[in-house]
Amino acid sequence: MTDAYDPTPDDRFSFGLWTVGNPGRDPFGAATRPVADPNHLVRKLAACGAWGVNLHDDDLVPFGSSAAERDLIVARFKATLVAEGMVVPMATTNLFAHPVFKDGAFTSNDPQVRAFAYAKTMAGIDLGVELGAETYVFWGGREGTEADACRDPRDAVKRMRDAIDFLCGYVKDQGYDLRFALEAKPNEPRGDMYFPTTGHMLHFISTLQHEEMVGVNPEVAHEHMAGLSFVQGVAQAIEAGKLFHIDLNAQRIGRYDQDLRFGSEDLKQAFLLVRLLEGTAAAASASGTGDAGVDHSRYDGPRHFDAHAYRTEDEEGVWHFARGCMRTYKILAARARAFDADPRVQAFTAGAGHGTDVLPLLSGYDADKAAALRALEVDVNAIGARGLGYERLDQLMTEYMLGVAG
Repeated sequence: MTDAYDPTPDDRFSFGLWTVGNPGRDPFGAATRPVADPNHLVRKLAACGAWGVNLHDDDLVPFGSSAAERDLIVARFKATLVAEGMVVPMATTNLFAHPVFKDGAFTSNDPQVRAFAYAKTMAGIDLGVELGAETYVFWGGREGTEADACRDPRDAVKRMRDAIDFLCGYVKDQGYDLRFALEAKPNEPRGDMYFPTTGHMLHFISTLQHEEMVGVNPEVAHEHMAGLSFVQGVAQAIEAGKLFHIDLNAQRIGRYDQDLRFGSEDLKQAFLLVRLLEGTAAAASASGTGDAGVDHSRYDGPRHFDAHAYRTEDEEGVWHFARGCMRTYKILAARARAFDADPRVQAFTAGAGHGTDVLPLLSGYDADKAAALRALEVDVNAIGARGLGYERLDQLMTEYMLGVAG
C-alpha cells in the first residue's frame, strides 16, 4: 500500500551510514543492534526510497586498513551503489573517535596531531570524490575544551582557518569539483565547542582565503541545543548564499544531542523549516513588505537525515524510522504548499505592509532620501495601536499542520 507521501529518489533524501547503521550504543549501555555492513545499509535505504547515502571515511574503510584492503572495500561499495541506483552526495572525515583526537584535530596544541588530521582529511576527500561526493562536511567534534586555559581561543580560530585554507588549496590543486560545508555545535562531546552556532561559522567563512568554496551544514539538533531558532539560522545561511548542505533531525531543547526522527519534536519548527526549504512562502509576502527582491526559491540540495532510531528498536524498527523521516518531510511539504496557497494567508501577508509609499526611501542612501525621512510625519500612536493579526495567522498555520484546514 503506497500513497503520495512515500519517498522516491526524486525527493533527494539521503542518510548517513552512521545513522541507519547506529547500533544503539550509548554512554550507559552496550549496543542493542548488530553492526551492519555498509552494502546492506545501501540496499535497505534504496528499498525505502532514499536517493543517497553519506559517510565518514571510517564508516566505510575501517581505521588502519591497508591500501589493498581499502581498494577492495571501495570497489565493492561502488558496485553496490550502481546496482541500487544510489549516489554519495556528501562525505566527511571522522576526526573525533580515535584517542589521538582527544584534544581536537585541527585545533590541537600538538602539531603532529594537526598534521595527521590534515593527512587523514586529504585521504577522506580523495575517497569522497572517488564515490561522487560534491560536498565535504567538517564537524569539529573534538574542537573545543573543558579546561579553557589549555589554549588561547584565538589560536584555535587561527589553526582552524589554516586547516580549511590548506584543504581548499588541496582540492583546487587536485582539480576536484568539491565544496566544503562547516557544521556548528555548541557542546558535546566537549564541554564547549569552538564555532558553536551557524552564525559563528558564517562569520568565520568570511575570513577564509577561498570563502567562495565554503558554506555551512546546519543541523536541527545542534542549533536547538543552543536554544536558538533553527529556521532563522538556515534562513540567514540561504540569504548569504551559504547553505551548501543540511542535517535534518529533531531535538528537545535542554537535552543532550538526541538526533531524533525528523519531526518527532517541535513540529512547528519542522513545518516552518520545510516551508523555507521548499520555497512555498507566498510571493505576496515579499511584495507586501517591500522585499520583493528576496530569494524565495526552493533549496535544491540534498535533504539529509542525520538522525538514528531509538535504542529500543531492532533492525526492522530502523527502517520504520528511516521511512518516517522521509514521510514526515513530504507531509509537511504538502501542508506548507496548501498553507501558502490559501487566499487568507496571501491576503494577510499582502496586506501586512502599510505605508508602501515610503519604500523608495528605504534602500540606497542619498542625501535627499535622508532629508525626506527626517521630514516624514508618521502617526506612531495609530501604528502602535494597530493589531497585526498574528494570532489568527498562527492559528491558521496550526490548523494546516493538524490537517483540519485546507
